[in-house]
Amino acid sequence: MTEPFARPLTTPSRVARDVGIVHLANGLMGFIFAATGPVAVVLSVGSRGGLSQAELASWVFGAFFVNGLLTLLACWLYRTPLAFFWTIPGTVLVGPALGHLRFDEVVGAFIATGVLMVVLGASGWVRRAMGAVPMPIVMAMVAGVFLRFGTDLIRSVHQDGPIALPMVAAFLALSAWPAAGRRMPPLIGALLVGALAVAVSGRFDPGAMGATVLAQPVLQMPAWSWRAMVELVVPLAITVLVVQNGQGVAVLKAAGHDPPVNAVTMACGGWSIAAAFVGTVCTCLTGPTNAILSSSGEPTRQYTAGLVVGALAMVFGLFSPLFTGAMLATPPAFIATLAGLAMLRVLQTAFGTAFEGRFALGALVTFLVTVADIAVLSVGAAFWGLLAGFAVSWLLERPART
Repeated sequence: MTEPFARPLTTPSRVARDVGIVHLANGLMGFIFAATGPVAVVLSVGSRGGLSQAELASWVFGAFFVNGLLTLLACWLYRTPLAFFWTIPGTVLVGPALGHLRFDEVVGAFIATGVLMVVLGASGWVRRAMGAVPMPIVMAMVAGVFLRFGTDLIRSVHQDGPIALPMVAAFLALSAWPAAGRRMPPLIGALLVGALAVAVSGRFDPGAMGATVLAQPVLQMPAWSWRAMVELVVPLAITVLVVQNGQGVAVLKAAGHDPPVNAVTMACGGWSIAAAFVGTVCTCLTGPTNAILSSSGEPTRQYTAGLVVGALAMVFGLFSPLFTGAMLATPPAFIATLAGLAMLRVLQTAFGTAFEGRFALGALVTFLVTVADIAVLSVGAAFWGLLAGFAVSWLLERPART
């Protein structure tokens, strides 16, 4: 049931022709997004769960090196921007479980979830299920999840103007001046200006970087526990397949791509199994990073931005302690402003798709439930937003359905 690879097969010479400055910039920005705030979530959850420093470093290694390899393979084979990382809501979901489950039991649940995803992908059921949900409702969920990036941008300007304001000014100036924007992509301009602002303000904290440079993966052998299976497997699978992969597929479809849903599902399952052996939570098709990769440039060449992300992720995985420390040594406003600027066009597309035409009421309900951010039964609000919006459209908007 897996979708065929792109034809003719991708070659190094084709990649060299297709890659451009805008794709390099988008790849860099997508990587920076993944390597900053999301890493802090892993460190916070793992520390509260009692994981050692070596186990945390191994988790980050798997999240980047192992998933970076999958990103490279998928973008190369399908010539589509397909960035894979780890499920952030799933990471948050694992946090409470670490309070009463051993880590090897949690690892066993990771592997079982991976097996379940492989089976679902091979059956073709996932593509049919995703196709049954109206795109406006899915994009309303995306808008609700991504909204915080826009609000964090505004808060950063208010709370840390010396860092955020020069970055916003550079982004707006390069966007308003097309000739300059072609030579220096607005996001890269904002990145460079922000780095200069951090340096001038003297707010880079070298002490946060630590002394460790190379990652040392820790092999984790699973333990099979029915308690862990019941508590984690189904919520993790829902989080990856519906919430995370749903976002990624919706973003890519809105950008004009046709992602291979069955192959993506099987890849997430297989790589979740592999990553679990170094203590990493399940693999997913990331929404925000793929949104950045597909935000500009010719769609047929955007896969090269995914190749950039995959390569940088593998390097980051090898040197994860060094790079993580460097990112966390910058002020929070630097990262929040970069992420917010990168998400502006994506938010515009998400709102436009969600609230024009059919299923507008269901989309509104989805958006409100998602923004409320209330987890029920240890499952995040994005899933319940999809469910509520679909139910409302089924009840009240059936005449408009196809």
